[in-house]
Amino acid sequence: MNRKLQICLVGLMLFAFAKAKSQQAPEPLLTKEQAVELMLQNNFDIQISNNQLEVADNNQDILNSGYLPSVTGSATASYSNSDSRTEFGSTRDSLGILVAPRQPVVLNDQISRRYDASIGADYLLFDGLGRYYNYKILKEQYNLSDLQVREVIENTTVQLMTVYYDVARITENLSVFRQTLENTRERERRAQYQFEYGQVNKLEVLNAQVDINTDSINVLNARQNLENAKRDLNLVMNREIDDATFVVDTLVALRPELEILSYLDEVDDNVRLMLARSNVQISEWDINTAKALLLPRIGLSGSYGWNRAEDPQSPFFPSRTSTSDAVNLGASLTWNIFDGGQGITGIRNAKLTAENEKLRLQQIEKQVTRDISNARGTYQNALAIYRLQQQNLETNRNNFQRSEEQYRLGQITSIVLRQAQINLTNALTTRNLAKYDAKLAELQLLQLAGDLMSQPL
Repeated sequence: MNRKLQICLVGLMLFAFAKAKSQQAPEPLLTKEQAVELMLQNNFDIQISNNQLEVADNNQDILNSGYLPSVTGSATASYSNSDSRTEFGSTRDSLGILVAPRQPVVLNDQISRRYDASIGADYLLFDGLGRYYNYKILKEQYNLSDLQVREVIENTTVQLMTVYYDVARITENLSVFRQTLENTRERERRAQYQFEYGQVNKLEVLNAQVDINTDSINVLNARQNLENAKRDLNLVMNREIDDATFVVDTLVALRPELEILSYLDEVDDNVRLMLARSNVQISEWDINTAKALLLPRIGLSGSYGWNRAEDPQSPFFPSRTSTSDAVNLGASLTWNIFDGGQGITGIRNAKLTAENEKLRLQQIEKQVTRDISNARGTYQNALAIYRLQQQNLETNRNNFQRSEEQYRLGQITSIVLRQAQINLTNALTTRNLAKYDAKLAELQLLQLAGDLMSQPL
């Protein structure tokens, strides 16, 4: 199969695909807001984090605090059915005369029953305030889990928008490559006409056909990259992976630079800093919890019991029924005066852990300061590159338009025109990349400032 036939086949394929696409209904638009909503509802990492938050919420409840008494109840019942035979031996009377024994006593179906019921309550009145600080720790652990959910949401949102803008960038690039292909086809048709009238040689036609082949490959690669990027986006949103019947919003609104930089004046809402501060607070309360083990414990207890017994008659006693109940109250004082030094060791270790958390907070503060400085520089550099790429695009667009005019007039060759076309295509794709890089740099700055989810994307 010669090169010309290959080019024709590729062109026919692209034409058939474009015609089929034009006859289909327009694909629905997936906005950024819709993508974020789907992410919040369906993303696996966010669902797992929300479940962990619910566990922390259960743990901080009063039912898990240790402040409520423990109440236990018990009840038993027993049943017995027995047969008995009692035989008596001979006896002597007061004169020493042998007396005949009594007749045996036979008792069948002798039923006895027992019923017991009791209820008791125990309450820890004082445990050295360990319970109090444990409860505060559980509350703070819930706040910590809430911050962890926020961190997962912020990171997933940045991941989502990175993929979303990648889909938008490839979509725009695909449009650029299609336009480039259409321009090259027009050049090939013009060269074919000129060749038929003897105005140019066959080389002009062949060059245009080679360029069509190259541009067609660029379109095919961009289309495949777009399908892959859409699958990545569906994965983050937890949708059907191969559902590519949607388009994304390619409109990007960059905020004024001064507005973005103003968010960096206060970074107390940075989630990493808030997580570190929460860990410091928990470690300080752990010290008080460890100290509580050295103090006495005072407990109260109370119980009520009820018993009923139904006994059958015996050879010596008639049947009887007895019922009793009792109320018991008590108090206890326990003090582990010396536990072999384990309590003291626990306090020392808790203090060291708290010191480590404070050092880790200082380390994270330094890291966040560095990250903000780097992100600010990256953002400003991305904006500057985007502005320069805009200017470069205008220059290359003007150059291509003038080259087209000169080519029609026969003042330049197709090679020069092709180079101008390549320069314009590269300028368009590079401008697209710079535009989305600037937007992602903006989002990363908002994330570091702690304002990512409170600002429109």
